[in-house]
Amino acid sequence: MKEEKVPSTTEGPLLQASENLQNDMNGRERKRSGSTLQTLSESSKAAWQRVIEFYSKDPSARSASLKDVEEGYRTIDPLSSRRLVTALSVIVLAYLLSRAYVSLEHIGILLKQLRLRTIELIGAATFFALLQVAYELHRKRPVYLVDFATFKPPEKNRVTHESFLNLTRHIGLFNEEDIRFQEKLLKTSGIGDHTYFPDGILQGGEEIRRTGQPSKVLNMKAARQEAEEVIFGCLRSLFEKTGFCARDVDILIVNCSLFNPTPSLSAMVVNHFKMKSSILSYNLSGMGCSAGLIAVDLAKDLLTAHKNSVAVIISTENITQNWYIGHERSMLVTNTLFRMGGAAILLSNRSKDKKLAKYRLNYTVRTHFGADDNAYTSIYQEEDSEGVRGVRLSKSIMDIAGKALKHNITTLGPLVLPVSEHIRFFWNYFLRKTSLYHNLNPYVPDFHNAFQHFCIHTGGRAVIDALEKVLKLSEEDVSPSRFVLHRFGNTSSASVWYELEYIERSGRMRRGHRIWQIAFGSGFKCNSVVWQSLVSVPPSSIDY
Repeated sequence: MKEEKVPSTTEGPLLQASENLQNDMNGRERKRSGSTLQTLSESSKAAWQRVIEFYSKDPSARSASLKDVEEGYRTIDPLSSRRLVTALSVIVLAYLLSRAYVSLEHIGILLKQLRLRTIELIGAATFFALLQVAYELHRKRPVYLVDFATFKPPEKNRVTHESFLNLTRHIGLFNEEDIRFQEKLLKTSGIGDHTYFPDGILQGGEEIRRTGQPSKVLNMKAARQEAEEVIFGCLRSLFEKTGFCARDVDILIVNCSLFNPTPSLSAMVVNHFKMKSSILSYNLSGMGCSAGLIAVDLAKDLLTAHKNSVAVIISTENITQNWYIGHERSMLVTNTLFRMGGAAILLSNRSKDKKLAKYRLNYTVRTHFGADDNAYTSIYQEEDSEGVRGVRLSKSIMDIAGKALKHNITTLGPLVLPVSEHIRFFWNYFLRKTSLYHNLNPYVPDFHNAFQHFCIHTGGRAVIDALEKVLKLSEEDVSPSRFVLHRFGNTSSASVWYELEYIERSGRMRRGHRIWQIAFGSGFKCNSVVWQSLVSVPPSSIDY
Protein backbone atom coordinates (compact mmCIF):
# COMPACT_ATOMS: atom_id res chain seq x y z
CA MET A 1 0.00 0.00 0.00
CA LYS A 2 0.99 3.58 -0.21
CA GLU A 3 2.33 5.78 2.53
CA GLU A 4 1.58 9.09 0.95
CA LYS A 5 3.39 11.59 3.05
CA VAL A 6 6.69 10.05 2.08
CA PRO A 7 8.70 12.02 -0.49
CA SER A 8 7.58 11.19 -4.02
CA THR A 9 9.46 10.50 -7.21
CA THR A 10 7.46 13.15 -9.07
CA GLU A 11 10.20 14.85 -11.07
CA GLY A 12 9.01 18.44 -11.59
CA PRO A 13 8.17 19.53 -8.04
CA LEU A 14 10.89 17.36 -6.55
CA LEU A 15 13.56 18.77 -8.85
CA GLN A 16 12.52 22.32 -8.00
CA ALA A 17 12.54 21.61 -4.27
CA SER A 18 15.94 19.93 -4.51
CA GLU A 19 17.38 22.83 -6.54
CA ASN A 20 16.10 25.36 -4.02
CA LEU A 21 17.64 23.39 -1.16
CA GLN A 22 20.95 22.93 -2.95
CA ASN A 23 21.12 26.60 -4.01
CA ASP A 24 20.63 27.57 -0.39
CA MET A 25 23.41 25.22 0.67
CA ASN A 26 25.75 26.33 -2.14
CA GLY A 27 25.30 29.94 -1.05
CA ARG A 28 26.56 29.05 2.39
CA GLU A 29 29.45 27.11 0.89
CA ARG A 30 30.67 30.17 -0.99
CA LYS A 31 30.74 32.11 2.26
CA ARG A 32 32.80 29.51 4.04
CA SER A 33 35.26 27.16 2.36
CA GLY A 34 35.27 23.49 3.12
CA SER A 35 31.74 23.61 4.54
CA THR A 36 30.10 20.77 2.64
CA LEU A 37 28.60 19.14 5.69
CA GLN A 38 28.21 22.33 7.70
CA THR A 39 25.36 23.27 5.42
CA LEU A 40 23.89 19.81 5.92
CA SER A 41 24.36 19.72 9.68
CA GLU A 42 23.11 23.26 10.31
CA SER A 43 20.03 22.75 8.19
CA SER A 44 19.37 19.00 8.45
CA LYS A 45 16.14 19.50 10.37
CA ALA A 46 15.22 22.41 8.12
CA ALA A 47 15.88 20.27 5.05
CA TRP A 48 13.65 17.48 6.32
CA GLN A 49 11.02 20.06 7.26
CA ARG A 50 11.04 21.52 3.76
CA VAL A 51 10.58 18.08 2.26
CA ILE A 52 7.75 17.30 4.68
CA GLU A 53 5.97 20.59 4.08
CA PHE A 54 6.37 20.31 0.32
CA TYR A 55 4.80 16.88 0.10
CA SER A 56 2.06 17.74 2.58
CA LYS A 57 1.02 20.77 0.50
CA ASP A 58 1.16 19.09 -2.90
CA PRO A 59 -1.16 16.06 -3.06
CA SER A 60 -0.07 15.22 -6.61
CA ALA A 61 3.49 14.73 -5.39
CA ARG A 62 2.23 12.04 -3.03
CA SER A 63 0.20 10.15 -5.61
CA ALA A 64 0.53 6.40 -5.54
CA SER A 65 2.41 4.37 -8.08
CA LEU A 66 0.49 1.20 -8.85
CA LYS A 67 3.72 -0.31 -10.10
CA ASP A 68 5.16 -0.10 -6.58
CA VAL A 69 1.94 -1.45 -5.08
CA GLU A 70 1.94 -4.37 -7.52
CA GLU A 71 5.46 -5.25 -6.42
CA GLY A 72 4.13 -5.84 -2.93
CA TYR A 73 1.28 -8.03 -4.17
CA ARG A 74 3.64 -10.10 -6.31
CA THR A 75 5.49 -11.23 -3.20
CA ILE A 76 2.32 -12.86 -1.86
CA ASP A 77 2.23 -16.61 -2.57
CA PRO A 78 -1.36 -17.91 -2.22
CA LEU A 79 -0.35 -21.57 -2.25
CA SER A 80 1.87 -21.04 0.80
CA SER A 81 -1.21 -20.26 2.91
CA ARG A 82 -2.64 -23.24 4.81
CA ARG A 83 -5.90 -21.36 5.25
CA LEU A 84 -6.34 -20.90 1.51
CA VAL A 85 -5.48 -24.50 0.71
CA THR A 86 -7.92 -25.71 3.36
CA ALA A 87 -10.63 -23.42 2.01
CA LEU A 88 -10.16 -24.74 -1.52
CA SER A 89 -10.35 -28.30 -0.23
CA VAL A 90 -13.61 -27.56 1.60
CA ILE A 91 -15.10 -25.96 -1.53
CA VAL A 92 -14.27 -29.01 -3.64
CA LEU A 93 -15.70 -31.35 -0.99
CA ALA A 94 -18.88 -29.30 -0.76
CA TYR A 95 -19.25 -29.44 -4.51
CA LEU A 96 -18.93 -33.23 -4.54
CA LEU A 97 -21.51 -33.58 -1.78
CA SER A 98 -23.87 -31.29 -3.63
CA ARG A 99 -23.76 -33.68 -6.55
CA ALA A 100 -24.99 -36.53 -4.35
CA TYR A 101 -28.16 -37.11 -2.31
CA VAL A 102 -27.67 -36.41 1.37
CA SER A 103 -30.95 -37.76 2.71
CA LEU A 104 -30.83 -41.14 4.48
CA GLU A 105 -33.39 -42.73 2.19
CA HIS A 106 -31.13 -42.19 -0.78
CA ILE A 107 -28.03 -43.81 0.65
CA GLY A 108 -28.25 -46.59 -1.83
CA ILE A 109 -28.62 -44.19 -4.71
CA LEU A 110 -25.62 -42.29 -3.38
CA LEU A 111 -23.46 -45.40 -3.31
CA LYS A 112 -24.61 -46.33 -6.79
CA GLN A 113 -23.77 -42.86 -8.07
CA LEU A 114 -20.35 -43.01 -6.48
CA ARG A 115 -19.67 -46.34 -8.17
CA LEU A 116 -20.78 -44.92 -11.49
CA ARG A 117 -18.67 -41.81 -11.09
CA THR A 118 -15.30 -43.39 -10.63
CA ILE A 119 -13.69 -40.84 -12.93
CA GLU A 120 -14.98 -37.99 -10.79
CA LEU A 121 -13.63 -39.63 -7.64
CA ILE A 122 -10.24 -40.18 -9.25
CA GLY A 123 -10.24 -36.56 -10.41
CA ALA A 124 -11.13 -35.31 -6.93
CA ALA A 125 -8.44 -37.43 -5.30
CA THR A 126 -5.90 -36.23 -7.82
CA PHE A 127 -6.90 -32.64 -7.16
CA PHE A 128 -6.47 -33.07 -3.40
CA ALA A 129 -3.09 -34.69 -3.91
CA LEU A 130 -1.86 -31.96 -6.25
CA LEU A 131 -3.15 -29.30 -3.88
CA GLN A 132 -1.21 -30.79 -0.99
CA VAL A 133 1.92 -31.17 -3.12
CA ALA A 134 1.65 -27.54 -4.22
CA TYR A 135 1.21 -26.47 -0.61
CA GLU A 136 4.25 -28.40 0.56
CA LEU A 137 6.34 -26.98 -2.29
CA HIS A 138 5.26 -23.39 -1.64
CA ARG A 139 5.04 -23.56 2.14
CA LYS A 140 7.74 -21.54 3.81
CA ARG A 141 9.22 -22.96 6.95
CA PRO A 142 8.55 -20.59 9.83
CA VAL A 143 11.60 -18.75 11.10
CA TYR A 144 11.64 -18.12 14.84
CA LEU A 145 13.63 -15.55 16.75
CA VAL A 146 14.54 -17.45 19.89
CA ASP A 147 16.19 -14.48 21.61
CA PHE A 148 18.76 -11.74 21.13
CA ALA A 149 21.38 -9.93 23.21
CA THR A 150 22.93 -6.47 22.93
CA PHE A 151 26.41 -5.47 24.03
CA LYS A 152 26.70 -3.24 27.11
CA PRO A 153 30.20 -1.74 27.24
CA PRO A 154 31.88 -1.32 30.63
CA GLU A 155 31.85 2.03 32.40
CA LYS A 156 35.50 2.65 31.50
CA ASN A 157 34.43 3.14 27.88
CA ARG A 158 31.83 5.78 28.72
CA VAL A 159 32.15 9.07 26.86
CA THR A 160 30.25 12.23 27.82
CA HIS A 161 29.91 15.41 25.78
CA GLU A 162 32.65 16.98 27.88
CA SER A 163 35.06 14.05 27.63
CA PHE A 164 34.45 13.81 23.87
CA LEU A 165 35.37 17.46 23.36
CA ASN A 166 38.34 17.19 25.72
CA LEU A 167 39.63 14.18 23.78
CA THR A 168 39.11 16.02 20.50
CA ARG A 169 41.16 18.96 21.78
CA HIS A 170 43.81 16.85 23.50
CA ILE A 171 45.05 14.92 20.47
CA GLY A 172 46.06 18.21 18.83
CA LEU A 173 44.98 17.32 15.29
CA PHE A 174 41.74 19.32 15.12
CA ASN A 175 41.71 23.10 14.85
CA GLU A 176 39.31 25.26 16.87
CA GLU A 177 36.92 25.55 13.96
CA ASP A 178 36.69 21.75 13.72
CA ILE A 179 36.10 21.46 17.46
CA ARG A 180 33.36 24.13 17.49
CA PHE A 181 31.69 22.41 14.56
CA GLN A 182 31.67 19.02 16.30
CA GLU A 183 30.48 20.62 19.53
CA LYS A 184 27.54 22.21 17.70
CA LEU A 185 26.67 18.90 16.05
CA LEU A 186 26.88 17.08 19.38
CA LYS A 187 24.48 19.47 21.10
CA THR A 188 21.79 18.96 18.46
CA SER A 189 22.40 15.26 17.80
CA GLY A 190 20.12 13.82 20.50
CA ILE A 191 23.04 11.83 21.96
CA GLY A 192 23.40 11.84 25.74
CA ASP A 193 26.27 11.59 28.22
CA HIS A 194 26.28 7.82 28.55
CA THR A 195 27.51 6.47 25.21
CA TYR A 196 30.72 4.53 24.58
CA PHE A 197 33.99 4.72 22.66
CA PRO A 198 36.47 1.83 22.24
CA ASP A 199 39.71 1.62 24.21
CA GLY A 200 41.80 2.34 21.13
CA ILE A 201 40.41 5.88 20.92
CA LEU A 202 40.03 6.63 24.63
CA GLN A 203 43.44 5.32 25.67
CA GLY A 204 45.34 6.32 22.56
CA GLY A 205 44.81 10.07 22.78
CA GLU A 206 48.13 10.79 24.51
CA GLU A 207 50.08 8.65 22.05
CA ILE A 208 48.36 10.36 19.11
CA ARG A 209 49.23 13.77 20.59
CA ARG A 210 52.87 12.75 21.15
CA THR A 211 53.50 11.19 17.74
CA GLY A 212 51.00 13.05 15.60
CA GLN A 213 50.43 9.77 13.76
CA PRO A 214 46.98 8.33 14.58
CA SER A 215 47.51 5.38 12.24
CA LYS A 216 50.11 3.98 14.65
CA VAL A 217 47.58 3.97 17.48
CA LEU A 218 44.25 3.39 15.72
CA ASN A 219 45.69 0.37 13.97
CA MET A 220 44.52 -3.11 13.01
CA LYS A 221 45.38 -4.52 16.42
CA ALA A 222 43.23 -1.96 18.26
CA ALA A 223 40.37 -2.49 15.81
CA ARG A 224 40.53 -6.25 16.33
CA GLN A 225 40.41 -5.74 20.09
CA GLU A 226 37.25 -3.66 19.75
CA ALA A 227 35.65 -6.25 17.45
CA GLU A 228 36.52 -9.10 19.81
CA GLU A 229 35.18 -7.28 22.87
CA VAL A 230 31.86 -6.43 21.24
CA ILE A 231 31.25 -9.61 19.23
CA PHE A 232 32.40 -12.09 21.84
CA GLY A 233 30.58 -10.18 24.59
CA CYS A 234 27.13 -10.11 22.99
CA LEU A 235 27.45 -13.70 21.72
CA ARG A 236 28.30 -14.98 25.20
CA SER A 237 25.27 -13.13 26.55
CA LEU A 238 23.10 -14.72 23.85
CA PHE A 239 24.24 -18.25 24.70
CA GLU A 240 23.63 -17.57 28.40
CA LYS A 241 20.10 -16.30 27.73
CA THR A 242 19.06 -19.10 25.38
CA GLY A 243 20.91 -22.13 26.76
CA PHE A 244 22.32 -22.85 23.29
CA CYS A 245 26.02 -23.44 22.76
CA ALA A 246 28.43 -22.73 19.92
CA ARG A 247 28.19 -26.30 18.58
CA ASP A 248 24.44 -25.88 18.07
CA VAL A 249 24.95 -23.14 15.46
CA ASP A 250 24.57 -24.26 11.84
CA ILE A 251 24.63 -20.85 10.13
CA LEU A 252 26.69 -17.81 11.16
CA ILE A 253 26.30 -14.32 9.64
CA VAL A 254 28.43 -11.39 10.78
CA ASN A 255 27.90 -7.89 9.41
CA CYS A 256 30.33 -5.03 9.94
CA SER A 257 30.48 -2.37 7.29
CA LEU A 258 33.85 -0.63 7.71
CA PHE A 259 36.21 -3.17 9.31
CA ASN A 260 36.93 -6.26 7.24
CA PRO A 261 40.16 -8.01 8.24
CA THR A 262 41.57 -11.27 6.94
CA PRO A 263 40.67 -13.80 8.23
CA SER A 264 37.11 -12.47 8.35
CA LEU A 265 35.17 -11.57 11.47
CA SER A 266 32.99 -14.64 11.00
CA ALA A 267 36.13 -16.81 10.93
CA MET A 268 37.26 -15.06 14.10
CA VAL A 269 34.02 -16.11 15.80
CA VAL A 270 34.29 -19.70 14.57
CA ASN A 271 37.85 -19.88 15.88
CA HIS A 272 37.17 -18.35 19.28
CA PHE A 273 34.06 -20.40 20.06
CA LYS A 274 35.38 -23.57 18.35
CA MET A 275 32.30 -24.02 16.20
CA LYS A 276 31.80 -27.13 14.13
CA SER A 277 33.52 -27.53 10.78
CA SER A 278 30.25 -27.90 8.86
CA ILE A 279 29.02 -24.43 9.81
CA LEU A 280 27.89 -22.14 6.98
CA SER A 281 29.55 -18.78 7.68
CA TYR A 282 29.01 -15.46 5.92
CA ASN A 283 30.62 -12.04 6.36
CA LEU A 284 28.70 -8.97 5.12
CA SER A 285 30.70 -5.78 4.62
CA GLY A 286 30.20 -2.29 3.23
CA MET A 287 26.40 -2.46 3.46
CA GLY A 288 25.89 0.30 6.02
CA CYS A 289 23.47 0.69 8.87
CA SER A 290 20.77 -1.50 7.31
CA ALA A 291 23.08 -4.54 7.03
CA GLY A 292 21.57 -6.12 10.15
CA LEU A 293 18.19 -6.41 8.45
CA ILE A 294 19.87 -7.67 5.28
CA ALA A 295 21.44 -10.37 7.45
CA VAL A 296 17.97 -11.34 8.69
CA ASP A 297 16.79 -11.68 5.09
CA LEU A 298 19.82 -13.81 4.22
CA ALA A 299 19.27 -15.99 7.29
CA LYS A 300 15.61 -16.44 6.31
CA ASP A 301 16.60 -17.72 2.85
CA LEU A 302 19.24 -20.04 4.30
CA LEU A 303 16.83 -21.43 6.89
CA THR A 304 14.27 -21.99 4.12
CA ALA A 305 16.82 -24.10 2.26
CA HIS A 306 18.23 -25.98 5.27
CA LYS A 307 15.86 -27.93 7.50
CA ASN A 308 16.23 -28.13 11.27
CA SER A 309 18.92 -25.47 11.47
CA VAL A 310 19.96 -22.75 13.88
CA ALA A 311 21.34 -19.42 12.66
CA VAL A 312 23.18 -16.71 14.57
CA ILE A 313 23.47 -13.12 13.32
CA ILE A 314 26.01 -10.69 14.78
CA SER A 315 25.54 -7.01 13.86
CA THR A 316 28.14 -4.40 14.78
CA GLU A 317 30.25 -1.52 13.51
CA ASN A 318 33.89 -0.79 14.28
CA ILE A 319 34.81 2.72 15.43
CA THR A 320 38.56 2.47 16.09
CA GLN A 321 39.92 2.83 12.57
CA ASN A 322 37.02 4.98 11.39
CA TRP A 323 37.40 7.94 13.73
CA TYR A 324 37.97 10.69 11.20
CA ILE A 325 41.07 12.80 12.01
CA GLY A 326 40.66 15.39 9.28
CA HIS A 327 39.07 18.75 8.59
CA GLU A 328 36.35 18.15 5.96
CA ARG A 329 32.99 18.68 7.57
CA SER A 330 31.17 16.27 5.31
CA MET A 331 33.21 13.60 7.12
CA LEU A 332 33.36 14.99 10.67
CA VAL A 333 29.70 14.27 11.39
CA THR A 334 30.36 10.54 11.87
CA ASN A 335 32.61 11.34 14.86
CA THR A 336 29.70 12.85 16.77
CA LEU A 337 27.07 10.24 15.87
CA PHE A 338 28.58 6.75 15.86
CA ARG A 339 29.29 4.85 19.04
CA MET A 340 30.45 1.42 20.18
CA GLY A 341 27.82 -1.36 20.22
CA GLY A 342 26.61 -4.64 18.79
CA ALA A 343 23.91 -7.31 18.92
CA ALA A 344 23.65 -11.08 18.52
CA ILE A 345 20.43 -12.74 17.32
CA LEU A 346 19.53 -16.44 17.36
CA LEU A 347 17.09 -17.72 14.72
CA SER A 348 15.77 -21.25 14.21
CA ASN A 349 13.43 -23.17 11.92
CA ARG A 350 13.24 -26.21 14.20
CA SER A 351 9.70 -26.95 15.35
CA LYS A 352 10.93 -27.83 18.84
CA ASP A 353 12.32 -24.30 19.25
CA LYS A 354 8.93 -22.68 18.76
CA LYS A 355 8.10 -23.04 22.45
CA LEU A 356 11.35 -21.23 23.29
CA ALA A 357 10.99 -18.45 20.72
CA LYS A 358 9.94 -14.88 21.38
CA TYR A 359 9.05 -13.89 17.82
CA ARG A 360 8.18 -15.28 14.40
CA LEU A 361 9.51 -13.67 11.23
CA ASN A 362 6.66 -12.48 9.01
CA TYR A 363 8.18 -10.44 6.18
CA THR A 364 11.37 -8.89 4.87
CA VAL A 365 11.30 -6.14 2.22
CA ARG A 366 14.48 -4.75 0.68
CA THR A 367 14.84 -1.62 -1.47
CA HIS A 368 18.10 -0.83 -3.29
CA PHE A 369 18.66 2.46 -5.16
CA GLY A 370 22.24 1.63 -6.15
CA ALA A 371 21.46 2.06 -9.86
CA ASP A 372 21.12 5.81 -9.25
CA ASP A 373 24.52 7.52 -9.17
CA ASN A 374 23.45 10.15 -6.63
CA ALA A 375 22.07 7.46 -4.31
CA TYR A 376 25.16 5.30 -4.74
CA THR A 377 27.54 8.09 -3.73
CA SER A 378 25.34 9.64 -1.00
CA ILE A 379 27.33 7.78 1.69
CA TYR A 380 30.84 7.23 0.36
CA GLN A 381 34.09 6.17 2.00
CA GLU A 382 37.19 7.82 0.54
CA GLU A 383 40.24 9.93 1.36
CA ASP A 384 39.89 13.67 1.76
CA SER A 385 42.12 16.23 0.03
CA GLU A 386 44.86 15.55 2.60
CA GLY A 387 44.70 11.77 2.24
CA VAL A 388 42.78 11.15 5.48
CA ARG A 389 40.17 8.43 5.08
CA GLY A 390 36.59 9.04 6.15
CA VAL A 391 32.95 8.60 5.20
CA ARG A 392 31.46 11.48 3.23
CA LEU A 393 27.76 12.32 3.44
CA SER A 394 26.08 13.88 0.42
CA LYS A 395 23.90 16.99 0.57
CA SER A 396 21.16 15.07 -1.28
CA ILE A 397 20.98 12.25 1.27
CA MET A 398 17.69 13.55 2.70
CA ASP A 399 15.84 13.39 -0.61
CA ILE A 400 17.34 10.01 -1.43
CA ALA A 401 16.30 8.56 1.94
CA GLY A 402 12.76 9.85 1.40
CA LYS A 403 12.48 8.21 -2.02
CA ALA A 404 13.84 4.91 -0.73
CA LEU A 405 11.45 4.99 2.23
CA LYS A 406 8.47 5.64 -0.02
CA HIS A 407 9.33 2.75 -2.31
CA ASN A 408 9.95 0.39 0.59
CA ILE A 409 6.72 1.04 2.49
CA THR A 410 4.68 1.05 -0.72
CA THR A 411 5.89 -2.50 -1.35
CA LEU A 412 5.46 -3.48 2.30
CA GLY A 413 1.89 -2.15 2.58
CA PRO A 414 0.05 -4.92 0.68
CA LEU A 415 1.75 -7.53 2.87
CA VAL A 416 0.82 -6.08 6.25
CA LEU A 417 -2.21 -3.80 5.98
CA PRO A 418 -5.71 -5.18 6.61
CA VAL A 419 -8.23 -5.62 3.80
CA SER A 420 -10.14 -2.51 4.89
CA GLU A 421 -7.07 -0.36 4.21
CA HIS A 422 -6.66 -1.96 0.77
CA ILE A 423 -10.26 -1.16 -0.12
CA ARG A 424 -9.98 2.45 1.08
CA PHE A 425 -6.76 2.96 -0.86
CA PHE A 426 -8.05 1.61 -4.18
CA TRP A 427 -11.39 3.40 -3.84
CA ASN A 428 -9.55 6.65 -3.24
CA TYR A 429 -7.25 5.91 -6.16
CA PHE A 430 -10.24 5.23 -8.45
CA LEU A 431 -12.01 8.44 -7.41
CA ARG A 432 -8.92 10.56 -8.02
CA LYS A 433 -8.70 9.20 -11.57
CA THR A 434 -12.18 10.55 -12.37
CA SER A 435 -12.69 14.13 -13.50
CA LEU A 436 -14.96 14.98 -10.56
CA TYR A 437 -12.51 14.01 -7.83
CA HIS A 438 -9.11 14.76 -9.36
CA ASN A 439 -8.37 17.24 -6.52
CA LEU A 440 -9.17 14.68 -3.83
CA ASN A 441 -6.29 14.16 -1.40
CA PRO A 442 -4.66 10.73 -1.63
CA TYR A 443 -5.61 8.28 1.08
CA VAL A 444 -2.81 7.74 3.57
CA PRO A 445 -2.93 4.24 5.12
CA ASP A 446 -2.65 4.08 8.87
CA PHE A 447 0.23 1.76 9.70
CA HIS A 448 -1.00 1.54 13.26
CA ASN A 449 -3.49 -0.96 11.83
CA ALA A 450 -0.53 -3.16 10.88
CA PHE A 451 2.02 -2.63 13.67
CA GLN A 452 2.01 -2.07 17.40
CA HIS A 453 5.73 -1.24 17.67
CA PHE A 454 8.21 0.67 15.51
CA CYS A 455 12.00 0.28 15.58
CA ILE A 456 13.42 3.10 13.46
CA HIS A 457 17.16 3.17 12.87
CA THR A 458 18.79 5.84 15.03
CA GLY A 459 20.38 7.79 12.19
CA GLY A 460 20.04 11.05 14.13
CA ARG A 461 17.42 13.18 15.82
CA ALA A 462 16.42 14.95 12.58
CA VAL A 463 15.80 11.60 10.87
CA ILE A 464 13.62 10.35 13.73
CA ASP A 465 11.68 13.64 13.78
CA ALA A 466 11.06 13.44 10.05
CA LEU A 467 9.90 9.81 10.06
CA GLU A 468 7.62 10.57 12.99
CA LYS A 469 5.83 13.18 10.87
CA VAL A 470 5.95 11.34 7.55
CA LEU A 471 4.55 8.10 8.99
CA LYS A 472 2.20 9.95 11.37
CA LEU A 473 3.65 8.24 14.43
CA SER A 474 3.11 9.27 18.03
CA GLU A 475 5.74 10.19 20.60
CA GLU A 476 5.24 6.77 22.17
CA ASP A 477 5.88 5.10 18.81
CA VAL A 478 9.28 6.77 18.38
CA SER A 479 10.29 6.73 22.05
CA PRO A 480 12.42 3.54 21.58
CA SER A 481 14.44 5.26 18.86
CA ARG A 482 14.88 8.46 20.86
CA PHE A 483 15.89 6.55 23.99
CA VAL A 484 18.46 4.40 22.20
CA LEU A 485 19.95 7.41 20.36
CA HIS A 486 20.31 9.25 23.67
CA ARG A 487 21.57 6.27 25.66
CA PHE A 488 23.81 4.45 23.16
CA GLY A 489 24.21 6.79 20.19
CA ASN A 490 24.13 5.51 16.63
CA THR A 491 25.27 1.90 16.92
CA SER A 492 24.68 1.37 13.19
CA SER A 493 23.04 -1.94 12.24
CA ALA A 494 22.63 -2.98 15.89
CA SER A 495 20.43 0.01 16.79
CA VAL A 496 17.11 -1.66 15.93
CA TRP A 497 17.92 -4.44 18.40
CA TYR A 498 18.65 -1.98 21.21
CA GLU A 499 15.23 -0.48 20.40
CA LEU A 500 13.47 -3.85 20.53
CA GLU A 501 15.17 -4.49 23.87
CA TYR A 502 13.84 -1.15 25.15
CA ILE A 503 10.29 -2.11 24.10
CA GLU A 504 10.61 -5.40 25.96
CA ARG A 505 12.03 -3.79 29.08
CA SER A 506 9.25 -1.18 29.14
CA GLY A 507 6.64 -3.96 29.36
CA ARG A 508 4.82 -3.02 26.15
CA MET A 509 5.31 -6.28 24.27
CA ARG A 510 2.28 -8.55 24.22
CA ARG A 511 1.60 -11.84 22.48
CA GLY A 512 0.40 -11.23 18.93
CA HIS A 513 1.94 -7.76 18.64
CA ARG A 514 3.68 -6.98 15.37
CA ILE A 515 6.98 -5.09 15.19
CA TRP A 516 8.34 -3.11 12.26
CA GLN A 517 12.11 -2.68 12.06
CA ILE A 518 13.29 -0.24 9.39
CA ALA A 519 16.80 1.00 8.60
CA PHE A 520 18.71 2.95 5.96
CA GLY A 521 22.16 2.13 4.66
CA SER A 522 24.83 3.07 2.15
CA GLY A 523 24.28 2.01 -1.40
CA PHE A 524 21.55 3.46 -0.98
CA LYS A 525 19.26 0.98 0.77
CA CYS A 526 16.09 0.98 2.84
CA ASN A 527 15.13 -2.34 4.42
CA SER A 528 12.20 -3.52 6.54
CA VAL A 529 11.65 -6.58 8.71
CA VAL A 530 8.32 -7.50 10.34
CA TRP A 531 8.12 -9.75 13.42
CA GLN A 532 5.17 -11.10 15.37
CA SER A 533 5.46 -11.66 19.09
CA LEU A 534 4.77 -15.19 20.32
CA VAL A 535 4.90 -14.30 24.01
CA SER A 536 4.17 -11.41 26.34
CA VAL A 537 7.45 -10.09 27.73
CA PRO A 538 7.31 -8.97 31.38
CA PRO A 539 8.73 -5.51 32.11
CA SER A 540 12.16 -4.92 33.60
CA SER A 541 14.25 -1.88 34.35
CA ILE A 542 15.00 0.46 31.46
CA ASP A 543 17.64 2.20 33.56
CA TYR A 544 20.62 0.40 32.09
